[in-house]
Amino acid sequence: MTTTPSTPVRTLGTGPGLPVSALGLGCMGMSGMYGDSDRAESLATVHAALEAGITLLDTGDFYGMGHNELLIGEALRSLSADLRERTLISVKFGALRDVDGAFLGYDGRPAAVRNFAAYSLQRLGTDHIDIYRIARVDPDVPIEETVGAIADLVRAGHVRHIGLSEVGPGTIRRAAATAPITDLQIEYSLISRGIEDEILPVCRELGIGVTAYGVLSRGLISGHWQPDRPLGTRDFRGATPRFRGDNLRHNLGLVEQLRALAGERGCSVAQLAIAWVLARGEDIVPLVGARTRKRLSEALGALDVTLDDGDLAAIEAAVPPGAAAGERYPESQMAHLDSEKKSS
Repeated sequence: MTTTPSTPVRTLGTGPGLPVSALGLGCMGMSGMYGDSDRAESLATVHAALEAGITLLDTGDFYGMGHNELLIGEALRSLSADLRERTLISVKFGALRDVDGAFLGYDGRPAAVRNFAAYSLQRLGTDHIDIYRIARVDPDVPIEETVGAIADLVRAGHVRHIGLSEVGPGTIRRAAATAPITDLQIEYSLISRGIEDEILPVCRELGIGVTAYGVLSRGLISGHWQPDRPLGTRDFRGATPRFRGDNLRHNLGLVEQLRALAGERGCSVAQLAIAWVLARGEDIVPLVGARTRKRLSEALGALDVTLDDGDLAAIEAAVPPGAAAGERYPESQMAHLDSEKKSS
């Protein structure tokens, strides 16, 4: 696999590892989760990312209830053979929704895994999925059964690698004892550092990579968020504690401290925040949720930001662990996060 000189390669996992670009493109925001989006600009952004050397596209079959996979499938059809060959697709499955878009829970039964995969392959217009993972653990199905079903898809050639999403240390160990795990997808940013105590060490012990989403905390620490920005009913950030009231004011105060540091280093706040995640280890691949070519270009600029020990110390002094106000999801969704359960 080749990438452009500006996009270095990192390897997810060791059993076997998967080489990917050092930044991936998270496509969720192109399908309604952040409110309305522009289809033409979304397609142009996917193309621009791939042409710039990004090789990893991340999606979920429940993003826009299939819309996001159809969008990616459309983007892939117009690629050159070379670009299509090196494009890797990561898919999350298992979230159940009703006709109004409400989330109803998660289904990790083996029969459901096979069903979800069949529909994803059809929407994407491909014969395999590069990384496949359940979005949240189904509390009624042992993780061994869900991962075992994905392993069956690997043996059949429909899936190349098995991933996990938002799971804790115990679940990671059980999954890895069932089949080789390539990566864990989990939120990780300057203001979401919960993985550092137990989850990240276990991943490193077992040779599991990390794809970090929310590196800009859904735009909150991008440097572009305005305190009076209106959020429509289709933008789930309106129900997220970190974006509300006093929490928002406090968190934007942290951003202003980052803005001063970014200015001293000749980069934007977003570039500084992404570069910080990149600096946490070669086994971590940040997913940038750019919905436009402008934001994509800014995110790619983080690859040119080098942070030394002094820079990292200054950043962490400005935004130490636990500095954010508010949880990263509403209480109802936090309850579904195996990664947030306390170890016994």
